[in-house]
Amino acid sequence: MQREAHNLWQSSKQSPIDRPPNSLKINPLSDKNIPLLATLASREFFTENLRMALSFSCSFTSFPRDQVRASPKSNKCLDNVRNLVKTVAIPSVTSSPLESLRKGNWVKLICGASFEDVVDIRNLSLVYTLAGVDCIDCAADGAVVSAVNDGIEAAKEIAALRRPWVMVSVNDDEDLHFRKAEFDAEDCPLDCSRPCEVVCPASAIALKEGNSLAEVSLGTSTSGVLKGGVITERCYGCGRCFPVCPYDKIRAVAYKRDTTATAELITRNDVDALEIHTSGRQTSLFKELWDGLGDSISYLRLVAVSLPNTGDSTISSMNTMYSIMQPKLRCFNLWQLDGRPMSGDIGRGATRESIAFAVQVAAVKDKPPGFLQLAGGTNIHTVDGLKKMGLFQTTSITNNSNDERMTATSPSSLHALVGGIAYGGYARKIVGRVLRSLQSQNGVARIEDYPDQLLEALREALALVGTSKCHDPLLTMS
Repeated sequence: MQREAHNLWQSSKQSPIDRPPNSLKINPLSDKNIPLLATLASREFFTENLRMALSFSCSFTSFPRDQVRASPKSNKCLDNVRNLVKTVAIPSVTSSPLESLRKGNWVKLICGASFEDVVDIRNLSLVYTLAGVDCIDCAADGAVVSAVNDGIEAAKEIAALRRPWVMVSVNDDEDLHFRKAEFDAEDCPLDCSRPCEVVCPASAIALKEGNSLAEVSLGTSTSGVLKGGVITERCYGCGRCFPVCPYDKIRAVAYKRDTTATAELITRNDVDALEIHTSGRQTSLFKELWDGLGDSISYLRLVAVSLPNTGDSTISSMNTMYSIMQPKLRCFNLWQLDGRPMSGDIGRGATRESIAFAVQVAAVKDKPPGFLQLAGGTNIHTVDGLKKMGLFQTTSITNNSNDERMTATSPSSLHALVGGIAYGGYARKIVGRVLRSLQSQNGVARIEDYPDQLLEALREALALVGTSKCHDPLLTMS
């Protein structure tokens, strides 16, 4: 169901010129297509999945929001959402995400560089826009960007809010964030305990017993096989399924975003920022990508570079990459310090590496200009960890070795040493519980049509965002 919904949404958002030339089109009235239609009809749940996908597509593309009739109870629940936003004092339309970076309370939602489920992405964007995030980072895909912006606009219709920046993520080489899991379910033993399904945090693996295509075509049936597998658009490459497969059937498929397509995407009027994921070890690949983006860079408000901790070579790599960017850089830049990539765990230990990385870089005098932002393992405990290290919303820290004060560098010596925090897996997890419940009860749905669930999701999001924005936690409680 989710795969068909994704495909129909993507198709509805593309002009005829943008659509792939080999897209499958079936004329049900043509005699030559009767065998194909018969095969499709024989597949499990095809009719139901298509009906739900079409319903989802229509709900997004055919009905203006102001024509959706809401019950008095729904209107009252939406009023509760508006009142909560007003009570917590979410940033107004006059403020800028740049102010948050300077103050050190910037919050970015990471939808996932490979996460392409437009249903969840739209609803996540709506919820976290209401919660006051400064930026929403998503896959460099036109349909995904449209889903993010649709969620933002839906949030702005609920309450008067500032629009967060929309960021797209690309890679200069193979990267953990740019891969998908893949396996053939029919190769799996029927009695497998399916640990991959259990461990997947994105619910991106779905398996069910069925008959093989050969058995369907011959009209025979034996003991059956497993059907399904990886729901590609939901998989974001976390890798949790690889080690748990008892038969070693799951493989990783890596990919690189096309530079030309990315350049075209960021010239759209609904993309504000770009993030380049790099290993920091091969700066020649970084240069190749940067040069390939050409003049499209001039359309951006912010350029971020996400890199892991490479030890003593980190600062040297940062300086080299900044020297590559500088001639064409006409906007602000940011360094995303990816402490523990693809984790998103809930414990205090998960965030230690990102905080240690920030301490390491913030204390260096000769680092290149740019805001610093934590990522990788960030969760509800990250702000507390920064406070303990004296790095939360401060313009200087003390070097314990000689009590020397380290101050921030350009774009302004007055901005905070650490500009903010990006939340990915953890942010999706806490709101995802509500979204999964919503879909299990109502199928594919817009969360604003179910205000009770929206209010529940918003409270979860505010509890996280509020740690950086310094909201009173009592205000978000029911």
